[in-house]
Amino acid sequence: MSAMESQPRAPEATSSDILVRPLREPDLPAADHIMRLAFGTFLGLPEPTSFLGDAGYVRTRWLAAPTAAFAAEVGGEVVGSNFATQWGSVGFFGPLTVHPAHWERQIASRLMEPILACFDQWGTTHAGLFTFAQSPKHLYLYQKFDFWPRFLTAIMAKLVAPPQREVAWSTYSEVPPPEQAGCLSACRELTDAIYAGLDLGEEIRAVAAQGLGDTVLLWDQAQLVGLAVCHCGAGTEAGSGTCYVKFGAVGPGATASATFDQLLDACEALAARQGLARLSAGVNTGRHAAYRQMLARGFRTELQGVAMHHRNAEGYNRPEVYLMDDWR
Repeated sequence: MSAMESQPRAPEATSSDILVRPLREPDLPAADHIMRLAFGTFLGLPEPTSFLGDAGYVRTRWLAAPTAAFAAEVGGEVVGSNFATQWGSVGFFGPLTVHPAHWERQIASRLMEPILACFDQWGTTHAGLFTFAQSPKHLYLYQKFDFWPRFLTAIMAKLVAPPQREVAWSTYSEVPPPEQAGCLSACRELTDAIYAGLDLGEEIRAVAAQGLGDTVLLWDQAQLVGLAVCHCGAGTEAGSGTCYVKFGAVGPGATASATFDQLLDACEALAARQGLARLSAGVNTGRHAAYRQMLARGFRTELQGVAMHHRNAEGYNRPEVYLMDDWR
């Protein structure tokens, strides 16, 4: 996800004036302010810095992977940032934001360079991003780096309702420390069956370490059949009153649709347990069956963008894949 469009310009900066370097902890307040200002300005909010409310992306992503977070600096001042995320063989990036006073200066392009280097270093086989489908400038920027628009991604939400049935689920926070490695291995085995090398281990650990929420584990007897990494409440990517499924999936097979329904039940139960009123999740419309199933359960689209894939690869956005994420 990124924000950069036309605004009143600061004095012209040459490429030699722009320094791209690792983002450091003292930079986080400035990077967070710029992220909110940039998106709020692009979206035309009356108070641009109100974008996202009390939800947070910058600090949580820096804490999760400080070596994959980058700042752009002009004249000693931070003017933009970008973040890469690794899910095993899958990588995505964002939020990529530049201060509106420095839009159209090629700073966003400069902030792409270390991201692509991360993907190369990680051996990423599938990479992408979420951006504004209605913005030709955003599409043009990423097409320069061989990212191409594919299906829309819907960010959906519903009100949390009382559970209608019992579902066998637990959470990662309930797993005793000696058993956590085995649990993460089971999670990796499940996601690898969807796309080779897809691994949410670091995301699960980051949510646990930062206290951002919890990971739902769905069971069929002793077999893990689904998982959902959830952010809960203020200061996380969810925001107040919301449980946000950053990633959720069930294994492939004949029972995937029924299992996906159970995973949604479990996520709603976690939200109720946390005292949260809304359940939010993203789903790419290329995963047609999952998208339709969420609509049938009362989810409604609040925001939509487009997923852009490196080299136009299909990845795991296939009609039969029951998976929730949005790459913002």
